[in-house]
Amino acid sequence: MKKKAFVGGHKAPLVTIMALGLMLVPALAMAATGSGDSASVAKFVAAGATMAVSAISAAFAQAKIGTAAAGTIAERPETATMMIVLQALPEIIVLLGFVTSLLIVSAS
Repeated sequence: MKKKAFVGGHKAPLVTIMALGLMLVPALAMAATGSGDSASVAKFVAAGATMAVSAISAAFAQAKIGTAAAGTIAERPETATMMIVLQALPEIIVLLGFVTSLLIVSAS
């Protein structure tokens, strides 16, 4: 019998590991090159955290909207355009997270 990755719907440990991995990648890259002080490492970790949180929250929102949109379009096909627009709206969260992380990195 196959073991499910999310037994009982517990996704929190996997999401936490993914978020920590995304946040630590810039710091590990700077540590490997040997460049940068603790302030610059902290900036890159903060930028990574910003991108990780915005991407995970947008993915969660798109998952919920997508499942609701599929059911709505199945019952009322004329709502397809509005559902596509609603599906695209959470991408603004990722774009704002990207801009914020660029502002964090470019700050002196």
